Amino acid sequence: MLLIGGVHSGVGKTTITSGIAAAFRQRGLAVQPFKCGPDYIDPSYHSLAAGRPCHNLDSWMLTPEATCQLFAHYAGGCDVAIVEGVMGLYDGGQGASAEVAKLLGAPVVLIINAASMAESAGAIALGYRQFDPAVNIAGVILNNVNSPSHLRWLKESIEGRACLPVIGYMPRRTELKVPERHLGLVPTSETGAMTEYFDRLRCQTEETIDVGRLLEVARSAPELDEVSQGSLFPMMAKGVTTIAVARDEAFSFYYQANLDMLAARGVRLAYFSPIRDEALPEGARGLYIGGGFPEVFGAQLEANRGLRQSIKEAADAGMPIYAECGGLMYLAEGIINHQGQRFEMVGLLPGDSVMQRSMQRMGYTVAEAAADSVIARCGQRLRGHLFHWSILPGPVGSCAYHIIEPCQQMEGFICGPRNNVLASYLHLHFASDPKLADRFIESCVGWK
Repeated sequence: MLLIGGVHSGVGKTTITSGIAAAFRQRGLAVQPFKCGPDYIDPSYHSLAAGRPCHNLDSWMLTPEATCQLFAHYAGGCDVAIVEGVMGLYDGGQGASAEVAKLLGAPVVLIINAASMAESAGAIALGYRQFDPAVNIAGVILNNVNSPSHLRWLKESIEGRACLPVIGYMPRRTELKVPERHLGLVPTSETGAMTEYFDRLRCQTEETIDVGRLLEVARSAPELDEVSQGSLFPMMAKGVTTIAVARDEAFSFYYQANLDMLAARGVRLAYFSPIRDEALPEGARGLYIGGGFPEVFGAQLEANRGLRQSIKEAADAGMPIYAECGGLMYLAEGIINHQGQRFEMVGLLPGDSVMQRSMQRMGYTVAEAAADSVIARCGQRLRGHLFHWSILPGPVGSCAYHIIEPCQQMEGFICGPRNNVLASYLHLHFASDPKLADRFIESCVGWK
């Protein structure tokens, strides 16, 4: 295994990690990608590059034990695991990439954006190597290199002063950058076939990065102590219940482990598209609507009146519904996008979700369940993440959570005839507390 860390955000970690994963895969290796932190979009690129789902390793939301359990569960049986860091290597404290690297014993390859520097790169690499001796920085990859002479100056400084090998570089090529919007990169679910892009990226990676040397670095990692994953993935008998999962271009923000933990507990996951499908999947006993970009697809979601009515009728009949962020926006009366256009939505929550010109919240959050809901018991402490650009009028009746950190406030809605609908901006990782998955399943099984 190896971890791709950056000196700061925006140095090209996602592009380079995807290129390395694609290059490993081209060699016939089974590659398991991971992403540090709570991000949803970057993992979609790694999933396509590696040919298997990418998983989040978040050492703030998850305990150290759960982080190692997740890694062991998904890395088991693969030839090489590659982890993309989050922000700068040491940014984030408990949830920092360096923290995950130490937890797993992963060697780190440091990405430096060399676009506007030369010899100073050696000072940066030396500082990162010495900042925490417990972090094993095994080498450097340079991004945005302009010329052979530029590369020579960079290498001489890094290898001569920081005593770290330069394992490769990426030239400045705009066609290798991936498209962005207000939440970061554009999800791969919206970008269509990306085979040509990943082929270009892989070829460039193989041309200017020593892939063989990276594989040696990955294989130098110590073996992890054996850990049990039974509490997260108990592998119960199938057919316990059926939960419908909204998944398409508008709704693609899910931690894959959340879905896998439900499936391991015997749940049949029935995927459907709120854009294209006219009704909920037959036999569904619960509904899970993740985050995404419903504001971008407002017209298509509004046009699908049949599905919106199907969801409203299911909620009125008491079906357990759990919605996060974009899912909350979809359950509101309407969505008003950045251009001021309003689109009719499901109408379970009062008011319109209105996109703002600036980010409203971003960061880790400690919350306490304010009442019993379909996933939590009153008083249960939760660790999650908030990241949204829209606002929705606060809950009039029963709210879902008391936000404790970083500031005191009420968050989310509990509604429906049996308090069967929970909708909130808060994103939760079920591995932070397996009782979340258990409670949701119990709620679905108990609905008659």
